[in-house]
Parts: sequence; C-alpha cells; structure tokens
Amino acid sequence: MTKSPDLSTAIWRKSSFSGPDNECIEVADGFPEVLPVRDSKDPDGPSLLFTSAAWTAFITAVRSGDLPEAH
Repeated sequence: MTKSPDLSTAIWRKSSFSGPDNECIEVADGFPEVLPVRDSKDPDGPSLLFTSAAWTAFITAVRSGDLPEAH
C-alpha cells in the first residue's frame, strides 16, 4: 500500500471550465504517483487521490458523455 502524499504545500488549480459561481473541482500537480482532487468550495475538506490511469479514464468518460447526469 502506498503512503498518501503530504498535500499541505500543494498548489491547487481550478478548471478553466469553472462556472461563474466557482463550483468545481481543483487538482494539484507535482505528485508523480497520484493526482489529488478536491472540492473548491471546501478547500480544507478531504481530497481524493487518483492514479494517472484512473483520472484519464474519468476524463475520457466525461468528454464522451458516457457518464449519467446527476439529478
């Protein structure tokens, strides 16, 4: 099992597709094993860690419309 990285010094960035109300996710670059993701409305809340393969699969599904819409 891989130890979770220390995210205390992470530099977070929002998506360029962020809406006017800034409700979006943020990601932090610079972690070779994982891509940290968090809710921009809760910067002190939990972060999710994705492998590169998992994040790529997620982004591909979003772009292709393969994910169901939330209601």
